[in-house]
Amino acid sequence: QVQLVESGGGLVQAGGSLRLSCAASGSTFSDNTIGWYRQAPGKQRAFVAAVNSRGVTNYADSVKGRFTISRDNAKNTVYLQMNSLKPDDTAAYYCMSYGTAVWGQGTLVTVSP
Repeated sequence: QVQLVESGGGLVQAGGSLRLSCAASGSTFSDNTIGWYRQAPGKQRAFVAAVNSRGVTNYADSVKGRFTISRDNAKNTVYLQMNSLKPDDTAAYYCMSYGTAVWGQGTLVTVSP
């Protein structure tokens, strides 16, 4: 069973950067597509980015050109580098393993104007 733990959230000013990490346990991590989602207060959880086992990536239009997802299979970790952050990026960010439908507990990102 894969378990996921997010970290790296925090408070940042608009225009700043943060790097989120999603650390996974489980021997099948490298075979799974891992996605990042976010949920802002009062809104539904929304797709942000995903990376498959071969490193192919996909992004929501709202973050293209600003966010970069990557994975290090040797460390069982997926990263989300977030640049040029905007107040609209404020949300709880979650990673998810598509193959097992396992979610992490989330990490909060707050972007101040």
